[in-house]
Amino acid sequence: MVGRIGLVVHGGRAQAVVAAEGVRRWAHERGIPCVEVDVWSTRHSSAEEAARAGNPDLIVTVGGDGTFLRGVRVAMAAGAMVLGIGTGRVGFLTEVEANDLVAALDAVHAGHAHLDERLTLTMRASRPLTVPSEMQSYLSYGRGPALPPPHVRPGGAEEVGWGVALDVIALNDIVFEKLARDRQASLAVYVSGRLFASYSADALIVSSPTGSTAYSFAAGGPVVSPHLDALIFTPVAPHMAFNRSLILNARDQRVAVLVLERSGRVAVTVDGQLRGVLEPGDWVSVYAAARRARLVRISDIDFLARVRDRFGLADAAAAVADGAAPLVYSPVEPLPPDLANPGPWGHEQ
Repeated sequence: MVGRIGLVVHGGRAQAVVAAEGVRRWAHERGIPCVEVDVWSTRHSSAEEAARAGNPDLIVTVGGDGTFLRGVRVAMAAGAMVLGIGTGRVGFLTEVEANDLVAALDAVHAGHAHLDERLTLTMRASRPLTVPSEMQSYLSYGRGPALPPPHVRPGGAEEVGWGVALDVIALNDIVFEKLARDRQASLAVYVSGRLFASYSADALIVSSPTGSTAYSFAAGGPVVSPHLDALIFTPVAPHMAFNRSLILNARDQRVAVLVLERSGRVAVTVDGQLRGVLEPGDWVSVYAAARRARLVRISDIDFLARVRDRFGLADAAAAVADGAAPLVYSPVEPLPPDLANPGPWGHEQ
């Protein structure tokens, strides 16, 4: 049963404001505390936001995927479940339409909902991430005279060891992006401690399977099933012939990024939110977090059907001209043992 709700609302959308009133009304009728979580104007840590909300056991977000990602950040700190009520335009993460919120909350309260546990990402770095106070001048850098190269910090393993463990969780992605219009991000990419390649690029994206349909997809990356434990590394507009994504095993591989000596400054965003600025010599390592996000699902989600729907996929005209394809291929016979448990690990040899 739900004991306390933390409510995250996109206040700039009239539909979200109306739906949020429905959540408050549902909670009031059942005597369940419902506390607003302000993730828009405050600059508290995730743990502080969760504590200020009384550490709810259910976070309800009302808005689009951006609102949902902000709610996940608080939910992870509280160990809470997350239910997304969608009022956005293109939502992969939100589960419930506004018209169905009462039925969805009833299902969660009655214990009839499913938990979809998703891989999350975290980081270590050569130093704590900071956003400089003169950030506005950094953002305008490239429109005036070039500044001298910043001081190079020690960045080798012998100086900093495994680095500072950062209290950061990403459900979608961690992005390293050039900060100046006229200076590329020059970044060396390491996979499990070994140099893979050095890139001069607009950005480098490390995403989870959940985030594979977000920025990584827009940059040409693959769509990866959220049921896999994987890291997806995708360069954005690299100045090199090799512009492919890498799909890595999140169970025993990690991606590290080192800012090269004469690179421009590099912004680090976590699920779309700026969290720090890197200087030449800084490095960050991205790897699978120990905890998973607990997303509430009212029904089983057909992930690829959602991809087809959200991206408006259309069948090739030439293929359609050659015949119609059934929506489902499912023979009526019982599933053969080798399909019920595919692979050498699924059945006795």
